[in-house]
Amino acid sequence: MRFTAAVLRSRESRFTVEEVLLRTGPAADEILVEIAGTGMCRTDLAVRRPGSRSPLPAVLGHEGSGIVVETGGPHTGFSEGDHVVLSFDSCGRCPRCLDAAPAHCHSFASLNLFGGRTENAARFTDLAGAALAPRWFGQSSFAEYAVVPARNAVRVDPALPLALLGPLGCGFLTGAGAVLHSFGAGPGDTLAVFGAGAVGLAAVMAATACGAVSVAVDRHPGRLALAERFGATPLHADSPDLPGRIRRLTDGGASCALDTTASARLINDALTALRPAGHLGLVARLHTTLPIEPGALDRGRRISHICEGDAVPGLLIPRLTGLWQAGRFPFDELIRTYPLADIDEAEQDCEAGRVVKPVLVPHRSRTTS
Repeated sequence: MRFTAAVLRSRESRFTVEEVLLRTGPAADEILVEIAGTGMCRTDLAVRRPGSRSPLPAVLGHEGSGIVVETGGPHTGFSEGDHVVLSFDSCGRCPRCLDAAPAHCHSFASLNLFGGRTENAARFTDLAGAALAPRWFGQSSFAEYAVVPARNAVRVDPALPLALLGPLGCGFLTGAGAVLHSFGAGPGDTLAVFGAGAVGLAAVMAATACGAVSVAVDRHPGRLALAERFGATPLHADSPDLPGRIRRLTDGGASCALDTTASARLINDALTALRPAGHLGLVARLHTTLPIEPGALDRGRRISHICEGDAVPGLLIPRLTGLWQAGRFPFDELIRTYPLADIDEAEQDCEAGRVVKPVLVPHRSRTTS
């Protein structure tokens, strides 16, 4: 099977949109999905970082959505024509997966970041026969088609705008899951969000939906305006005495805080802005030692890393689409779509902050907003 995909051949090169070859169809536990749309996430772009262990050349993309066109059999639980959102990969067998915590799968890094599943890896090549890394996050969805493990996929209502749903599998799932699962926020809780990008704004929307009060911190006026529209009080990241302002706005300190920036200064500000026994969650990967200021972790405050919003995608994604249908999680307002051929423009717009969430649409020839 030949189809078009965006291939990243080196950390410094642009994407090349070219034909690739899938030599065999889905195995017994897999499905073949025609991609309707796929979000671009900063985790995709982190492959360019010096020292990244992710193998290249590869087809990236891990926020796909589409239509099932073939299955490995009825035991996959899917049928031809099903609409699905694709999420992260997990083994399904380790203690964490069996404890309904697939985001903390013992094999998460190897399955999603460092090469993917090795079974049938040689079947995915470029037209010259050179191997492409076997399935980024179990998907490699910067393409017209993707073969994915059935456990990666979540069936969704065909009435939903399928091309826009992909980011529910990672970025929006992470922000909303942090609020709804990691923090267990609800009425009476207060949330401080540091970084109003796709993850941070999803957290703001989830906080508003569950009745929590939120404050959003960012440097971009446009992002702060979006946060305010979704229910948060906006604060510029360079505001004097930022922790003090947050404490005053949240009646003594936020009960929880989410940092998406990996900025040591803002992480310490977030800790200091918490009330006693408050919880700070980090979602961005840290690449340097994190200094903690004296007193920042006093009075029962705690800090943890949050992966994929501690979510079970098959449970949270339907909850988020239900909130969208009720007008309470308007994630579509964060999206700009691009044809797959314009992937370099989408990357540049993402890096420059001109778009919150780019979504690539493989079967469209013209960019719309």
